Amino acid sequence: MSDSNQPAIPTFIASAPAKLPVDFVEFEDTFREGFSETLDLNTWAQGEDLWAAYARLEQEVADALAREDDYRKQIREMVFSQLNGLPGAPPNAGVYRVKNEDLERIHFGLLFNGGVEACDGISLVHDTLPLTITQIGVCLVSYNGEQGAWAHRLFRRDLHSRMTDPVEEVLTVLRRRERRGSQGQESDRLSDLARRGIMAYAERAILREKSSTPWRMGHGNPAPYELLTGLWSSKHERIRISLDLIRWYVLEHKRFVFVPSAPRKRHLLTIGNALNPLEFAIVQTLAPDLENMIERGHYRDESGVRPAMKEFCREIGPQIVIGLYRVWEGAPPYMFYTHVDYAEMAAHIAMADSVLQEHRGFPMLIDLADTVCKATFGVDSLIPSTQIAYAEAGHPFRYLGERETRYR
Repeated sequence: MSDSNQPAIPTFIASAPAKLPVDFVEFEDTFREGFSETLDLNTWAQGEDLWAAYARLEQEVADALAREDDYRKQIREMVFSQLNGLPGAPPNAGVYRVKNEDLERIHFGLLFNGGVEACDGISLVHDTLPLTITQIGVCLVSYNGEQGAWAHRLFRRDLHSRMTDPVEEVLTVLRRRERRGSQGQESDRLSDLARRGIMAYAERAILREKSSTPWRMGHGNPAPYELLTGLWSSKHERIRISLDLIRWYVLEHKRFVFVPSAPRKRHLLTIGNALNPLEFAIVQTLAPDLENMIERGHYRDESGVRPAMKEFCREIGPQIVIGLYRVWEGAPPYMFYTHVDYAEMAAHIAMADSVLQEHRGFPMLIDLADTVCKATFGVDSLIPSTQIAYAEAGHPFRYLGERETRYR
């Protein structure tokens, strides 16, 4: 329980505040210089004078690190003992220390004999005027040499069938292309959400259906934003696919750990930065995040999606916990997601895998899956074959983007 003599910590730690639009006042407060001053080219350094600004760079870095050290001390003194009193905190919230002998037992009793499999994916887009090709690849790996790879390609044309009226056909194509992103940088919302959502689903579905190991390790969040919003949330039957997949992890298998590379929760990473090597903290459940998503999302009651999401939040939110760990003083802290009943074991597994590369402090099994994915489904697997197909069709350069033909 929290110490009554200690000051209460703010509740925003459990639920990040909403993002506000950037304005001039916020800009000046953040960067400590006026916006008009930034736009004044007289304040810019010429290329040959850039080294003269190195002294300020050193000073800024030193000051920032010193301030961060102060934050670390204050968090260890004031926040750690109160973690179990935060809104949304699970029963096992707190800070724990891992023993080297426990990590060694996990290495030889679970990791190195193939008791854990990790999954990661990669997606590539080759975008030209007549055709956009999206390639999604997912790989499943373990340390005993077992691995699998799966891929799918999506082909997007702005009009798939010919119309009886050629004028209307051309106008339709023009209207559709007007709404799309820059050529060579396919970035319209529909394509981006679809690509990220399909890859997120495939990674988690392959871990569920193609793995037979006791423990499953994933990259990211077990209930990612991409599977609960956008294309997936417009109809009940669509989002049900995602909810059923996540329910399997939480209600049936339970032995999972997901580690994201770049979470948006800087407030939690600040807590993680206060951890010493071989410490981990269990901070909160996923319930506050899901509640915030439902509150701010565009789920429609008439489609049945909003009630389904509320039920999902009540059922699943309290059973997924968010934790943080650090394996080396020189490595950053990382978040992890797991089942509340297996949180301590999941932290040990993530840390045991991460100490294999102390300089990164990130699970090496996820890195291995990423490496296999890039080697199997990376740029070299899509771009050359696509360029050959265009060449065989008689147009080797006509539709390639400027970046593809740029001399490197």
